[in-house]
Amino acid sequence: KLLKDEVFQLAAKNFIDAIYSNPPFTRMENILLHAFPDATVLNLPELKAPKAERIYEFRSYESATEKLFRNKVQMFNEGGEVALFKRLNFNAVFYAEVIAGSSMPNLIYMTSFENMADRDAHWKTFSADPEWKQLSSDPIYQHNVSKADIILMKAASYSDY
Repeated sequence: KLLKDEVFQLAAKNFIDAIYSNPPFTRMENILLHAFPDATVLNLPELKAPKAERIYEFRSYESATEKLFRNKVQMFNEGGEVALFKRLNFNAVFYAEVIAGSSMPNLIYMTSFENMADRDAHWKTFSADPEWKQLSSDPIYQHNVSKADIILMKAASYSDY
């Protein structure tokens, strides 16, 4: 559909027509996700800042084993981590487990912020929150993440959000 959309094609011209010596990406990857029970739909970011200032934070948490992965997913859902993000207004777009893709077992989620200062303030509040301190220190949830990848992104000029 996008290949036939003239408005999209024009807005994405620099991306689409990039030259071989200056590609807009290193590689593409396909990942199939399954939404968390406590976040079953995508949420549109409710951001007011100009598009160029907005920050989208993509996080992938890998686990050493399937059992530890299930434990981290439980921590997000039944343990209350999704609810904590909601309470602290992290403006999450989605939370999901990877069911096909690289780096399995892992989960992925994306939060969004007005700007970098807003992002930093949210994480400072999160790390100091008594509920997070209790949850993260619970012996049942120890060692359930072996690697975390954090990617900060900004909206492209042709992005809707």
